[in-house]
Amino acid sequence: MRRVLSAFAAGLLFGGGLILSGMADPANVLGFFDVLGPWNPTLAFVMGGGLAVSFVGYRLCLRRTAPVCEDSFQLPGTKLIDARLVGGAALFGLGWGIAGYCPGPAVVAATGGFAEAAIFTAAMVAGMALWKFVQWRVNTCPIAARLRAKRG
Repeated sequence: MRRVLSAFAAGLLFGGGLILSGMADPANVLGFFDVLGPWNPTLAFVMGGGLAVSFVGYRLCLRRTAPVCEDSFQLPGTKLIDARLVGGAALFGLGWGIAGYCPGPAVVAATGGFAEAAIFTAAMVAGMALWKFVQWRVNTCPIAARLRAKRG
């Protein structure tokens, strides 16, 4: 139960920060990316503040032997930069730049009654489900298994 409450509190804090900073409004995000028009630097300050808090927070948290609500830290095991990572980052950036939403602000705005954010969130969830299905299909397909076996 502590784990669920901790996640809920973190989500509320994050969502509140997005609302307070104005980052749930795609106009602020798109204004940041419009460097040739009426540029809005708000996003740079929000990112800078988040980076500073995260830098200090990670340093303090990693001094502990384990997180408060878990048995161990769940840190990435690899630092490999591959096509999947770069492609995902590019897709994230394109979606953010075109729509003005990324996952967190889209969910916050959708819960605030913004129809375009709800549509964005639904499309995002559908895309995630489609990706899971494609990965499952590739991994269970007999033809793909034979091709993987031939490669080595």
